Amino acid sequence: MQIPPTPKPITQIDRGSPQYPLRLQDLYDPPASLYIYGDIGLLKMPMIAIVGSRSASLEGLKNARLFAQALSKTGVMIVSGLAKGIDSAAHLATIENGPNHYTAAILGTGLDVVYPRQNFALFKAISQQGLLISEFPLGVGPKPWHFPRRNRIIAALAAGVVVVEAAEKSGSLITARLAADLGREVFALPGPIHSVNSAGCHLLIQQGAKLAFRPSDVLEELCF
Repeated sequence: MQIPPTPKPITQIDRGSPQYPLRLQDLYDPPASLYIYGDIGLLKMPMIAIVGSRSASLEGLKNARLFAQALSKTGVMIVSGLAKGIDSAAHLATIENGPNHYTAAILGTGLDVVYPRQNFALFKAISQQGLLISEFPLGVGPKPWHFPRRNRIIAALAAGVVVVEAAEKSGSLITARLAADLGREVFALPGPIHSVNSAGCHLLIQQGAKLAFRPSDVLEELCF
């Protein structure tokens, strides 16, 4: 869904600008430019990413909300990808904490394109209480290869990535592995051993991700 131009200006930050997030320089292919809607001063906040399945269980959605609300209350920005399921739950829970609690959505489209279209209201809410960020110019719609590129930005910006639910071939595992390669902390919530949506989290734990079952498990590992 393409939306009309926003009433606030969109800021373009080029690599090399003093406003360009230093964490993105850890990538081997940092975005040449970022397009940002919102107060770019929020880029200085510490960030934690919460990601997971688009087809989340009710328990997964509950856990995403729990972690997002608890972590955002400590003064961190919650970062995710505006996808259905876990991403949306994390964004919305942060917004529901009220003013001075912020969330950033990293998009796989231009800032004037809402994807998925069901998240139009959430997109607008984030624009008022956080940041919308993309490396894609206005008018660019969703393409399959855009989302792995979006995931690398999520991984780089965050000090840690929390995976709430994920299947073995989930895009969330791409984010988690990129984060680990960049030296970020990776956390995974365990679940039922026969759950498809827990298989990816269990695999991450086997590979060295920290098992997290309460928000304090995340905070104890991160120093801001």
